[in-house]
Amino acid sequence: MATDDLTADAAARRGWPRPFRPRIGARLGYLLHAGLATNRLYARFAAWLERRPRAYAAFTTVERVTKQELFGCRMCGQCALPATGYTCPMTCPKQLRNGPCGGVSASGGCEVHPELPCVWVVAYERSEQAGHGADLDLLQRPVDQRLRDQSSWVNYWQGRDEDLWTAADADGARPLLHRELGLHPVGGVR
Repeated sequence: MATDDLTADAAARRGWPRPFRPRIGARLGYLLHAGLATNRLYARFAAWLERRPRAYAAFTTVERVTKQELFGCRMCGQCALPATGYTCPMTCPKQLRNGPCGGVSASGGCEVHPELPCVWVVAYERSEQAGHGADLDLLQRPVDQRLRDQSSWVNYWQGRDEDLWTAADADGARPLLHRELGLHPVGGVR
């Protein structure tokens, strides 16, 4: 099948993710993240969970259900929500972690599911509205598929994802990805 023939129905049949608009505001997401920030208590709790497979499985199930309902989470095990305006980039049909593909429409629609807004347009809007637009300048590292279906909270509390996003070069200069791409909120130019 040629990519031009790829319709939303074909994408759905293939099991591609559908762009998901988060059910809570980005500001609330950042506030919740502050409450879940790594500390000794959470690190000990995460270590305790890892030593108890049943408890870990139950905790991961609660995380999956909660994050799937709120953010459309795909359980990649390396949560990018704090750097993407609490919009899950894994709900992008192409699972792009560093901004939109070249197929996003002028109105902000997804190339694969044109009836839905592009995940990255939503991330841009939410980040800007919450005062975290600079977060989108950070480069996301590739997804480590070995961590799929693991608890990203446990990984976070154990310090395993400290380098999930980074500046583009060693001197700390940040790329202006969203500005260079000319992304503007779906409702109009800012």
